[in-house]
Amino acid sequence: MKLLFIEDEPVLLDSIRNYFSEDGNICETATNLLTAREKISRYEYDCIVLDIGLPDGNGLEVLRYIKEMDKDEGVLIVSGRNSLDDRLSGLNLGADDYIIKPFHLAELKARIMAVHRRRAFKGSNLLQYDAISINLDSMEVRVGDHLVTLTRKEYDMLVYFIANKGKVITRNAIADHLWHDEVDLAESFDFIYTHIKNLRKKMLDHCGKDYFKTVYGIGYKFS
Repeated sequence: MKLLFIEDEPVLLDSIRNYFSEDGNICETATNLLTAREKISRYEYDCIVLDIGLPDGNGLEVLRYIKEMDKDEGVLIVSGRNSLDDRLSGLNLGADDYIIKPFHLAELKARIMAVHRRRAFKGSNLLQYDAISINLDSMEVRVGDHLVTLTRKEYDMLVYFIANKGKVITRNAIADHLWHDEVDLAESFDFIYTHIKNLRKKMLDHCGKDYFKTVYGIGYKFS
């Protein structure tokens, strides 16, 4: 997953980022409203974890900005304010869930996974497309009866394409989603071609089908 953590407590932010990065997630951070708005306007995320208490304003302003921009990211609010009014304000503005500080990182992970499953895969932990089945909890991929070994980037790419099956996805969108904002420094998107070539071969080897359709000059469509 590609995650954005908006949190102004540096120790907590480092702890969260390290915990989720170890699982292979792409983790970006913001410590104030200004940086959060800039990142949200430029990039897409699977889930945004939003602290309400930011140094330059109320984090709920970020939530309002997401809605004004008509963005579709899942949002999980984190706050030390254990009040019903704060929870209701966040949920009424469109947040998907709310967690109170202090919390265990394992609980935060479970809630983020739940938000992602509900929004991207209708709540199921089993993703199925044609002969491909993916257990999102165990990250186990099968094509027909065959267990397929993928690299983490190939796995993320396959899940991303199945979540957007039938749509033309630009190379820029793929790079933005599967790599973090350092992709802005890349001179070309040739690395995307390499990953798709490898993933396509693994699918072909097990079921003989080529799910990746090249849309010349634009990107790819999974169908």
